[in-house]
Amino acid sequence: MKFWSIKNSIILVNLFLTGITEYQIVLSDIDNNINLNSKQTTVNSKMTYGRFLEYLDMGWIKTVDFYDNGRIAIIEALSPELGDRVQKIKVEIPVGDSPLINKLRTAKVDFTSHPSLNSKGIINQFSSLFIPLLIIISLVFLFRRSTNFMGGPGQLMNFRKARAKVQTEINTDVIFDDVAGIDEVKEEFEEVVTFLKKPQRFTSVGAKIPKGVILIGPPGTGKTLLAKAIAGEAGVPFISISGSEFVEMFVGIGASRVRDLFKTAQQNAPCIVFIDEIDAVGRQRGAGVGGGNDEREQTLNQILTEMDGFKENTGIIVIAATNRVDVLDGALLRPGRFDRQVSINLPDVKGRLEILKVHAKNKKFSDEISLQLIAQRTPGFSGADLANLLNEAAILTARQNKASITMYEINTAVDRMLAGLEGTSLADTKNKRLIAYHEIGHAIIGTLLKYHDDVQKVTLIPRGQARGFTWFIPGEDQALISRGQLVARVIGTLGGRAAEEVVFGSSEITTGASNDLQQITSLTRQIVTRFGMSTVGPISLDSNVEQIFIGRGIRNENELSITVSNKIDDQVKIIIKHCYDQAINIIKQNRFLIDQLVDQLIQEETIDGDDFKNHVKMYAKLPKKFLTNTKKTKLLEKNLDSLILN
Repeated sequence: MKFWSIKNSIILVNLFLTGITEYQIVLSDIDNNINLNSKQTTVNSKMTYGRFLEYLDMGWIKTVDFYDNGRIAIIEALSPELGDRVQKIKVEIPVGDSPLINKLRTAKVDFTSHPSLNSKGIINQFSSLFIPLLIIISLVFLFRRSTNFMGGPGQLMNFRKARAKVQTEINTDVIFDDVAGIDEVKEEFEEVVTFLKKPQRFTSVGAKIPKGVILIGPPGTGKTLLAKAIAGEAGVPFISISGSEFVEMFVGIGASRVRDLFKTAQQNAPCIVFIDEIDAVGRQRGAGVGGGNDEREQTLNQILTEMDGFKENTGIIVIAATNRVDVLDGALLRPGRFDRQVSINLPDVKGRLEILKVHAKNKKFSDEISLQLIAQRTPGFSGADLANLLNEAAILTARQNKASITMYEINTAVDRMLAGLEGTSLADTKNKRLIAYHEIGHAIIGTLLKYHDDVQKVTLIPRGQARGFTWFIPGEDQALISRGQLVARVIGTLGGRAAEEVVFGSSEITTGASNDLQQITSLTRQIVTRFGMSTVGPISLDSNVEQIFIGRGIRNENELSITVSNKIDDQVKIIIKHCYDQAINIIKQNRFLIDQLVDQLIQEETIDGDDFKNHVKMYAKLPKKFLTNTKKTKLLEKNLDSLILN
């Protein structure tokens, strides 16, 4: 039987109600005309009430029939104006004209009043009884038949059950070999797999396996994939559900789904219960304006109760994933519930190489492709980013009807992921030359500063909202950044504005450096308030502003005095002013070199890092970083880690 959707049911009710309304209009018209036609008479015309009184005074009225409680009269009149023959005329009588009856009697006119049918009473009774009954029947029909809301025919209360996906296959599709780049995390879960396979090894010595484990990491690092791999390695059912599926508009539904989820787990034990995005339901209770959300907190309380109710060593292990562990309720993280917190960070070079090997199994590469080189060029990429990178490269290869993926497709895919689609080339105008000086200003300062990252590419090809780009590559994955590197980044970022001012004058500087200024202002304030690298002192003055709907309160606990705030502002101004002066000096000292590089950039539109470095070598002395790291620089060329937008 074909089930009706909610939309179809609503359309059916609307059509019926529309029909009822039209039916009332028709009955109303019948009510106004039914008595007029009761004698099978034909009304020839209409007459005004004033004209009717004139006819009455002149004795031309023969008979009068009143209808509709005296509001309508059908008269028989005979007059020279009517051709001396009797005609029937309709007249609307004003409400409250009681002397009319006396006038008719005085004129000796025969008049009769005809009672009207009480059709409106019938309509009102019909509407008050039948329409509510129809609505009730329609709602029952909707709840019983709709597959979109209630889960199927005859299952009115199925929405109370947890929408968990239970995979009972012993041989799942994902194992540890399919998860790359997080070897140390996989080792952490080896004992979980061993417990699910051989629990007696732990119980014999009195050991207790953790009831729950929280996976913490940025999006795309493989938290969900790792949870599936644990179940695949252990060969146990995998029960997965998202934290948002516990949250509903109906009171108590979330708690009911939690109970149903753990009941399903107990029926399939030993098993893995995976709750993705647990921060959707596990946020700290009482946070936000008004004390938080009662329904969500009730759901969280049910999760806490269910995890406490586990019998020890039953074989049920709860794994949760989140990238916002700071907003989770403290009771959820205590030992006995989620005993362990495992951090999954962005992969390093070795991890990225292993991830690329996994995703490259079904790809066709040309001989020039080196996965090691791609891994070196993509610091900061997550596992999902790397998978998307190879897929984009494969799509570009198929679009160009090539047999295999080359480095051109790899580089184009990286550019697209970081900066957007390629735009139309700029016309050779003053605006293009100004953008060229801006980008060369970034690149020349980055090249000549000792602590700055190396230049990878300078281009005038627009991508996204930016008209040009200067890309930099770090020498290695940077876990720690020195003060010299931070200051060098500020100077390099100000290079574009400095080049505009030196070349075109202060009156010709443009809005192209707006994003640069935002970046250096934020970075400089962090140098002063977070990193303690200024004359204010080695103290943390970060305001730690918490969002009231996910944090612990409205009031900021780390308020600064006016004096300290002024010192911070003064230090930010001093550092930026010092860096800008250095950028101006570098631009002025290398003006001839900059003019040559601008001409080359306008002609070629793109200069890669090696060509740029070789050209600079001819006119300026390169800092020591290029002399000691030549081999590393060749390996890391075209790395797209650092991006400066116009």
